Amino acid sequence: MRSGGLVALAATISTATAAYQGFNYGSTFTNGAAKQEADFEAEFKNAQGLIGAPGVFNSARLYTTIQAGTSNTPISAIQAAINTKTSLLLGLWASAGEAVITNEIQAILSAVQQYGTDFTSLVAGISVGSEDLYRISPTGLLNKENPGADPATIAGYIKQVRDAIASTSLSGAPIGHVDTWTAWVNGSNQAVIDAADWIGVDAYPYFETTLTNDIANNKNLFNDALSQTKAAVGGKPVWITETGFPVSGKTAGLAVPSLENAKTYWDEVGCPLFGNVNTWWYTMQDASPDTPNPSFGIVGNPLTTTPLYDLSCSNTNNSTSSSSSSSAVASSTGSSSAVASSASSAASSATGGASGSSTTVSVPTSLAGGSPGVGSGLPGSQSSLETSVISTLATSTANASGVQATATGTGAGSGSGATTTAGSGSGFNSTGAAGSTPTPTSTLVPVAGNGAGALSGSVAAGFLAVFAAALAL
Repeated sequence: MRSGGLVALAATISTATAAYQGFNYGSTFTNGAAKQEADFEAEFKNAQGLIGAPGVFNSARLYTTIQAGTSNTPISAIQAAINTKTSLLLGLWASAGEAVITNEIQAILSAVQQYGTDFTSLVAGISVGSEDLYRISPTGLLNKENPGADPATIAGYIKQVRDAIASTSLSGAPIGHVDTWTAWVNGSNQAVIDAADWIGVDAYPYFETTLTNDIANNKNLFNDALSQTKAAVGGKPVWITETGFPVSGKTAGLAVPSLENAKTYWDEVGCPLFGNVNTWWYTMQDASPDTPNPSFGIVGNPLTTTPLYDLSCSNTNNSTSSSSSSSAVASSTGSSSAVASSASSAASSATGGASGSSTTVSVPTSLAGGSPGVGSGLPGSQSSLETSVISTLATSTANASGVQATATGTGAGSGSGATTTAGSGSGFNSTGAAGSTPTPTSTLVPVAGNGAGALSGSVAAGFLAVFAAALAL
């Protein structure tokens, strides 16, 4: 009996120390064409074969569970993941209203029925929404951007998903939400923290244009965002759902896109995370077929396992995460488990801003408006992958009419501690006055507006709590 307990302990420790390591994947190409099973499979295989990579990148974060161009058909990335043994962080789009979240849930249930445990054993977790809380921040509301979803709505969606999968083989999947770190340090969003099993953070020092964001300071900015998030979420596991540095494109503040700087960011931020913290890098390839500005892809076009810069971590210390406080990590494949340990250190004050790039997308009325943006210090703007989701919903949501949302602009916001910034002016991000905390509203009117840009970061690690629990057996 005791030996069986030791075997179980060993298995638990092995699972707890195996962090997910992968990339973000959109449902369409940059020209709007829907990705099919063969396309996803080619991408997943390419990620697993990257030359010089530290370990195998065999996990995929998706922004939607719905196949592009359909109402609620399961995304073909699922079959591709089964074919390639790629784990999945499923995403449900949550800023389009009840009808779309219902379709997202139906797509998941259909996938469970269609693929069974071949599918569910690969699920790392489920993200209900992506940067929706930012969109109701003072800056987002003031500039009449995409209305997003308020904390009560996101918490309600999390409950709907949990109830829907309760009697299925997906019932053990941890459910969370992805947002900018400024959303997590905003106390008005506590309901989402309470509802979530894990916290996903998007962090991009490249876009912190009101701070000293040259490449030499990017590691410090990332670490600060991560530390403040951990301090704010009460010991919930924190996962890095998006981070990266562009290889080409416009200069943002003091941050200059280049292969050399992207390599530095990979070494100083990525390498300490890989294998230790659940991390989905942004991104393996975004130049498919067109190259965005800025471009974060570590491979160009066509798809190749030869990266644009050296991915080895031989000259860096990848044994520890970028923060001293520990958190939980989920299993690498199969059913997920996460064990929380408390994070320490109080939130420090922060200021920040973001530059918005220009984008035009066709969206349903329920999505009309700008993109996610900046809060109290760090930009959380919309990635090209998220834009592809909006474009997809424009064509696949049966009861929504399409409008055009054209977004441009630059600016900055500032704030202190856990407050979010207000702002005024035109464009995606605007110069703001510090201090106001948003009052969530559940009846936001969608309007066409301004916005576009890029993202933020997060973490999860450690098995000490698992070990302590096992010793009590």
